[in-house]
Amino acid sequence: MNRHLPLADRADLAGVLEAHRRYLETDRREGARADLRGADLSGMSLVGVNLRRARLAHARLDNADLTNADLQGANLAGANLRGARLRGANLAQARLSGAQLAGADLSKARIERAEMEFALLAGATLAGAHLADSDLSGANLAGADLGGADLQGVNLRGADLRSALLDGATLGTARLGGAILSGASLRDCDLRGAYLRVANLEGADLSGADLRDAIGLTAAQVAPARCDERTRMPPDLNAGESNV
Repeated sequence: MNRHLPLADRADLAGVLEAHRRYLETDRREGARADLRGADLSGMSLVGVNLRRARLAHARLDNADLTNADLQGANLAGANLRGARLRGANLAQARLSGAQLAGADLSKARIERAEMEFALLAGATLAGAHLADSDLSGANLAGADLGGADLQGVNLRGADLRSALLDGATLGTARLGGAILSGASLRDCDLRGAYLRVANLEGADLSGADLRDAIGLTAAQVAPARCDERTRMPPDLNAGESNV
């Protein structure tokens, strides 16, 4: 069942959610999986809604309130979530490839093992969010707030993190090859074992950051960054040579 919900037919949503509830509670024996692909849910209040494993690809959810919503395993590829409120939402293992999340509030959201390749997250708030082992390769996170976020093992290859706030974030073993971190704040950031080959750190603030065991890092990369006496670098860091 493909239920597209234009602006005039939002009353159908209650029935879709009820069928989805039965689908989840009866292990697919009753009801029907929510299929909201392309639906217009912009600006709606969906606080605490259970759309786990729902189909929401290319749905319009801009400025919607999805605080504490359960979207675990949902397909949101290409969805419009600009300005959406997703504080505390569960997006673990969700598919958000190419989704538009500019200016969205994902504070303290659970987004572990999610597919977010080339997602647009410019100016988004992800403070305290849990993104461990997610794929954010090629994502646009320029100016995003990732303060205190768990980014352990995350894939950020080629991601745009210009002027992003990453103070106190955990990026241990993260893949940041070719990432743009110019002007980013990485104060007290844990980057132990992170892959940083050809990452752009020009003007980045590495005060108090821990870069021990970082892979692919050169002194030339670090030279234009701001460091202080608390910054910990790999012991074998040499100009022009990566510490492989």
